[in-house]
Amino acid sequence: MAGNEAASPGPPPAQGIKSYVLRAGRMSNAQRRSYETLSPFFCLPFEDRPLNCEGVFGNGHPLVIEIGFGMGIATALVAEKNPGTNYLGLEVYRPGIGRLLWEIGQRDLKNIRIIEHDAVEVLGKMIPPGSVEGFHIFFPDPWPKKRHHKRRLVTRPFTDALAERLRPGGYVYMVTDWENYADWALAELSATPGLSNPHSGFAPPRDWRPKTKFEEKGLAKDHRVRELWLVKTRGS
Repeated sequence: MAGNEAASPGPPPAQGIKSYVLRAGRMSNAQRRSYETLSPFFCLPFEDRPLNCEGVFGNGHPLVIEIGFGMGIATALVAEKNPGTNYLGLEVYRPGIGRLLWEIGQRDLKNIRIIEHDAVEVLGKMIPPGSVEGFHIFFPDPWPKKRHHKRRLVTRPFTDALAERLRPGGYVYMVTDWENYADWALAELSATPGLSNPHSGFAPPRDWRPKTKFEEKGLAKDHRVRELWLVKTRGS
């Protein structure tokens, strides 16, 4: 990723309304130790300038950004199986960051970095256009009450910012177990200039995506998991 390429602003949902609420979770001793010892090596500061990805990872491998990785176990498993891809995780929940750092240490992963900051601001300030291979958005907060729909992350104009930062042929991959949010996100992504849906609607499951405990809890409640896969059209 070129360090001197300007990143265009990516406006947040509903003019500055946050798509998340900070949770006061307790860190385990292992998470705290991992955060204290490994964050200097794997956590990047939020900065008002484009990220030099080649400098950060030490290579020019494709970049995949995961927005809201939760506890990060699935993130670590995917990165472990794909050492030729660089993964940047964006998360504000510190116990989850500590857990992913623990996974990084246990698995000796070299291809993950983390930014502990609002994903909307990170995209707007640090990620240059045309630089991303894919975005992973797994089980984002559905904000199920109608009055809270304005807080949903996967909505325009944020989806426009995702499309702008994808390289041609890159993808947006979202998974949710909330039917209303799935329908909502499918409509928003389908209306986003530069994105096309290679499927007639929802996408078939990707067998390389590990199931999370959160997902298993939803399945136990008879929630149907829906997957969305849209691709950046070449020439857009």
